[in-house]
Amino acid sequence: QVQLVESGGGLVQAGGSLRLSCAASGIIFSRNSMGWYRQAPGKQRELVATITIGGTTNYADSVKGRFTISRDNARSTVYLQMNSLKPEDTAVYYCNAKRIAQYWGQGTQVTVSS
Repeated sequence: QVQLVESGGGLVQAGGSLRLSCAASGIIFSRNSMGWYRQAPGKQRELVATITIGGTTNYADSVKGRFTISRDNARSTVYLQMNSLKPEDTAVYYCNAKRIAQYWGQGTQVTVSS
């Protein structure tokens, strides 16, 4: 059974930082591209960042220079370091694993107060 378990969300003031983690099980982690997506109330889910099996990263324009995605294949974990957070970053953040099939975590809430 595939499980993606996110952690690290919470409430932070604007300008602050958070680090999200997503621990994967039930998949061969090193063979999956991993990503973070987010969904704000009343909006569609959107891509935040992705990292390929080779370590190539891709970011949404809105988070470039502020967020960093990384992966630890030995721990089957993907991270999202979020700095200089803004109120518009408030959303539920979802972990995604993709190879042939695609899997999602349950999400973790990030709230940035102004």
